[in-house]
Amino acid sequence: MYVVHYFENKNLLLTQLVQNIPAVEEVIKIKGRKGKVTKITDIDEKNVHVQVELDQIVKKKAVDDSKKRRR
Repeated sequence: MYVVHYFENKNLLLTQLVQNIPAVEEVIKIKGRKGKVTKITDIDEKNVHVQVELDQIVKKKAVDDSKKRRR
């Protein structure tokens, strides 16, 4: 069993106790966001730091309410 710490830049995203360590370039999903593993660093026998690059969130445009008729 390994303790895997997932980081995006310097921000800790998730810590998990897992049996298999993810591989580099593997596609993963953390907190509903898709991403890729970019770097794996072994700290000691049980602890592993994994650098993740998450896909950017596309923000939807707000609906223009100025043209709606007000009562």
